[in-house]
Amino acid sequence: MSGETVITVCGHLVEDPELRFTPAGAAVAKFRVASTPRRFNRDANAWEDDKDGSLFLSCSVWRQQAENAAETLSKGMRVMVQGRLKQRSYEDREGVKRTVFEVDVEEVAVSLKNATAKVEKSSGGSGGQGKAQGWGGQRQQPAGSGDPWTQSSQQAGQQGGSGWSDEPPF
Repeated sequence: MSGETVITVCGHLVEDPELRFTPAGAAVAKFRVASTPRRFNRDANAWEDDKDGSLFLSCSVWRQQAENAAETLSKGMRVMVQGRLKQRSYEDREGVKRTVFEVDVEEVAVSLKNATAKVEKSSGGSGGQGKAQGWGGQRQQPAGSGDPWTQSSQQAGQQGGSGWSDEPPF
């Protein structure tokens, strides 16, 4: 990890995540996040977007988290993305050298600033990874479905833990 630039970005999804699979079968989801700084205008007594300061970052998330992100996230959602900032240079079709910055995502989460979300454990992957449903989603959790948030601590203990996994949260 030495020498890597770790970045956390809060913003809105510009498009729905695009899920693809490598020839080896690994899932990868790509999406773009727009982060726009806001400033308080004392004259208008209101918050305003800094239209010239928007940052658009391409993000890639891998494996089970990619599948969870593709199923959960959609255009317009406010998300928080944490990962390693990468710089890549290439030559476009016209022969012009370009440089782009991308985030190799470690964690992605929906923001609860202006929305609610329902979290449920995913069927695949390691413990702690879950899906969130929000922004008017219609998914309902059936009664007795093993939702760890609705179980009493005694029921969770009978199932061998918290209902998430036997792995520590760190």
